[in-house]
This record gives sequence, structure tokens and C-alpha cells, in this order.
Amino acid sequence: MNLDSTTAAVVTGGASGLGAATARALAARGVKVAIFDMQTEKGEAIAAEIGGTFCEVNVTSEDSVDAGFAKARAAHGQEAILICCAGTGNAMKTASRSKEDGSIKHFSLAAFDWLIQINLVGTFRCVAKSAAGMLTLDPGEDGERGAIVMTASVAAEDGQIGQAAYSASKGGVVGMTLPIARDLMGEGIRVNTILPGIFETPLMQGAPQQVKDNLAASVPFPKRLGKPEEYAKLALAMVENSYFNGEDVRLDGAIRMAPR
Repeated sequence: MNLDSTTAAVVTGGASGLGAATARALAARGVKVAIFDMQTEKGEAIAAEIGGTFCEVNVTSEDSVDAGFAKARAAHGQEAILICCAGTGNAMKTASRSKEDGSIKHFSLAAFDWLIQINLVGTFRCVAKSAAGMLTLDPGEDGERGAIVMTASVAAEDGQIGQAAYSASKGGVVGMTLPIARDLMGEGIRVNTILPGIFETPLMQGAPQQVKDNLAASVPFPKRLGKPEEYAKLALAMVENSYFNGEDVRLDGAIRMAPR
């Protein structure tokens, strides 16, 4: 797929972290980029920086997503690229006993559902609606109409203590990669997923330096946290290489997460 001014893209979660790096990388190639995010101030700043369009979008709301696509397409035309970076996390043991008073509690089902709605259902919502729009595009070389990149996590394969909900949400993203690619194969739309390891994201930047140093030391090589720009490079490679389809790829410095 060509990455130039003739192409439009939507990046969910594009106001910070992995999404912001990808939005910048696409714009640097001339692509017209729309950012979907709930962080209005940051999103508008990134959009202004790259000459793109910001759309305040909550991926758990169908009306919000529909409005976001309508705004993005009015500004740039139908997107041929969708990068899904919107997501969040939480952590709690499935069931546990308090060391203080011996009381027993379990993971909040509301919290479990909340995470699934954002990370898994929210991703699928954007993918389905973007793919439907891509079907209106004229096919290019090899009959290609679009390329989609979803974001999972290494927790999809080796989740840690307390990550049942997070791992389930990201495992779901991995699990639906090939079926969606097969659903769309006759329409010339490719689908791939990246499983990032430990990256320098806004969430990680708030951690104590000692914690970050210990995490970096646990990465086989290179012994550091991943850079959002490295995620962006892989996302663009998945988009640009038309033989890249139906794959889920770890980007993690060969780390395999321990139980805690």
C-alpha cells in the first residue's frame, strides 16, 4: 500500500504513546491522519502538529465512533488505513484473601466487563466500521482496498498475576486477527496485530525509576523499554507490505513475562 498524500488513515488512541508515535510516522510519509481519542487537549495538539484532524471518540460508544468516522471522512475522505491503539488496563487477582483481616473478595465483574468493552469490543467496533467504509474504495494493486493493524499485548500469551481481564481482552484481539483477515480477504483488506512488550508509554513514565530500571533489565535484548517509534515502524511495515496479512507479531525484545 502506498503511504502518501493520496491515502487517509485513522489512529485510535492517537493522542499519546504508541498511537501518537504512529500518527506522527504516518503523517511524516504524507498520509492524512485522523486521531480518535478522549484526551481532547493532547489529541488536538498532536493533530495540529501533524496537520491532521482530531475526533473526540469513546470506542465503547457506537454513536461516538460513528461520529468520529463521519468527521474524519469529511476531512480526509475514506480511510484506507486503520491503526487501533486505544486501550487501557487494570489488575486484580481473580479471588484473594486479605492479609489484614482474612476477608475474601473476587475480581469485580464490572471492572472485568469495562476492560473487555474498551480493549476488545472497542477494537472490533472500530475495525468493523472502518472495514465497511473501506469496501467503498476502488481496489488498487492486487485488489487491495485497506490495511488494519490492531494492538494486543504480550499479556495475551503470558499474562501476569492480576491480569486475567487484561489478558482476556488482549487474547481476544489476537484470537480475532485471523478470522477477520479471512472475513475480509475477498475484499482486499488486510488485518494484522502487534503484541507490544514493555514500552515507554505515559503509564510507564509515571512509574518510579527503579521499577523502570528493573523492567528494562528483564528484557533479554536490548535491555531497555521499547520506544513508541519502534511500534510505529512495525505498524507501518504491516501496512506497506501487501503480503503481510493475518499475523500477530510480538515486539518485545524477546521478553517472556514472569508470574509477577
